[in-house]
Amino acid sequence: MTWDFDLKITGLLPKCTFQHLKQIQAFLITTSLAQNIPIFSKFLRRSTEFGTMGYSDVIFSQLGDHFLNETILWNVMIRGYAFNGPVENALLLFDEMLQRGVKPHNYTYPYVISSCCEYGWYREAEIVHCQIVKSGFESNPSVANSLFNMYLKMPACYAKAGEVANARELFDSMPERNVISWTSMIGVYADAGDLETARQVFDEMPHRNVVSWNSMISCYIHHSKFEETLSLFLQMQSEGLLPDGYTFVSALLACSKLGDLEFGRYVHCLIRDWSQLRVMVGTALVEMYAQCGDVNRSFSIFTKIGNKDVFCWNVMIRSLAIHGRAEDAIKLFWSMQKAGTKPNDYSFTSTLFACSLGGLLEEGRRIFASMARDYQVRPKIEHYGCMVDLLCRNGQVEEAQVLVRNMPYEPDTAILGALLAGCKVRGDVKSAETVGKRAMESTAEESGVYALLSSIHADAGQWPEVQEAREKMDEMKIHKTTGISNYHAEAC
Repeated sequence: MTWDFDLKITGLLPKCTFQHLKQIQAFLITTSLAQNIPIFSKFLRRSTEFGTMGYSDVIFSQLGDHFLNETILWNVMIRGYAFNGPVENALLLFDEMLQRGVKPHNYTYPYVISSCCEYGWYREAEIVHCQIVKSGFESNPSVANSLFNMYLKMPACYAKAGEVANARELFDSMPERNVISWTSMIGVYADAGDLETARQVFDEMPHRNVVSWNSMISCYIHHSKFEETLSLFLQMQSEGLLPDGYTFVSALLACSKLGDLEFGRYVHCLIRDWSQLRVMVGTALVEMYAQCGDVNRSFSIFTKIGNKDVFCWNVMIRSLAIHGRAEDAIKLFWSMQKAGTKPNDYSFTSTLFACSLGGLLEEGRRIFASMARDYQVRPKIEHYGCMVDLLCRNGQVEEAQVLVRNMPYEPDTAILGALLAGCKVRGDVKSAETVGKRAMESTAEESGVYALLSSIHADAGQWPEVQEAREKMDEMKIHKTTGISNYHAEAC
């Protein structure tokens, strides 16, 4: 008879509602089944699957010593808190479990490890790792994977040689290593800045899928190894693996950074139907062509992208501005809103940047004033910087100074540099000296500040001051940076 009830309850629990669960509890209490550990553990586990631990906690707190010696019940509660929170309760239960002398096993440790990571207790997780080694569960697949993931999730402040070594030791001791494990190990070395070993792990992989290739390519992108990115992209092609949208985006980004229009066109030719690979691929194409100097092609692709997101609009607005088409950029800003896309703070940065480059003073004033009023976007220092630059370029230095005084930020070097440039245009040496002094206090090694001051004094015929500024630069070993271009001559 007990066996029949066991089967019936086991069948009912996965589908029961919370109200039905209470009825099952009443039935268990009125029968001897309440003392059946396997049945009770299933009941307790089901009670943790309703998104809250209050009911489960009440039941667990009322259990006698007979139950509290059972590891399976502690596992159920630790698992419940790991999933539902608060996760610190899972760790407190684990600690209480050890104090009571109840021995954890391979089903306990994965939830404890994940709770430590969730709560940010990485050092405590390492202590648990030591306990796992002592208890002999380190080679268990589920425990080993949990430990491996723990070292993957450690933030940069913990990503030292010791943690990388621990992750590698766990990786090497895994009884089974799949593509996910190999790819994760690549990420461990890449996060630690060891791209050489990351590539070595990649090359040693017995089987690589597109995710593995994307992982290694992304590592190169993240560390600005753009030539290596494109080389690996070509190797992927030679091995007959088809790139996906993420691969194309990475390759196009590398082309953008290198200014390699020829390679960018090659990547474009490989994309059979980029409209089906989501807007991110289309946006990457837009940015690549614009960065490599072909803004007309960039805009042509932009017009063909369906369901543009705000990032796509922002890229095109800024690209038009950079290429001297400020009025087109402003028109696109308004078209974006007509198309139903709400501008974000980056939209305003790009648009104000366009106003600044195009000298569109009134348009810039209107857009800046509308940010908080009409769009509930609080201007950041970048927006103030664009406005200061716009005002100074148009001779409105006094208005720019008032804006700087009233803004809720300390002016950065870019803003002070814009003010200084405005003073130069007007020949206002006195104001320039005041602004220049403040700029030098904020960043003593900014060559542009000294160069501008020197130029302003030279325009005013104040040669002793010119000499003083240049001597100051020599004394501090500050040199004016020479401009360079990333564009490949043969590509553009």
